[in-house]
Amino acid sequence: MNHRLLAQTVRIGGFEFVGPLKNINTLADVINIVLPFIMSLAGIILFLIIILGGYDVMMAQGKAEKLKAGRAKITAGIIGFLLLILSYFLTKFISSVFNVGQGTI
Repeated sequence: MNHRLLAQTVRIGGFEFVGPLKNINTLADVINIVLPFIMSLAGIILFLIIILGGYDVMMAQGKAEKLKAGRAKITAGIIGFLLLILSYFLTKFISSVFNVGQGTI
């Protein structure tokens, strides 16, 4: 990839300004940069789902349908966490197999 076409380095008056795409050469580089943000955001969302499920269980006041809905949210949050962890390690394993990025932990 020709970095001059992307204008990632600009020199003005002795100062050098470097663009955000300087070290990105492949799609794997983009994925390795974006993946931690996506995983963190998904973890926060799943944590909030578990909190909301717990709130629904506390506020059910003995009503079976509200209690069932709260438990379903908690179950979905826990399953989501497990899938998130599994997908993270699967992604790291695949990146180590194909020798892309940092590989496994």
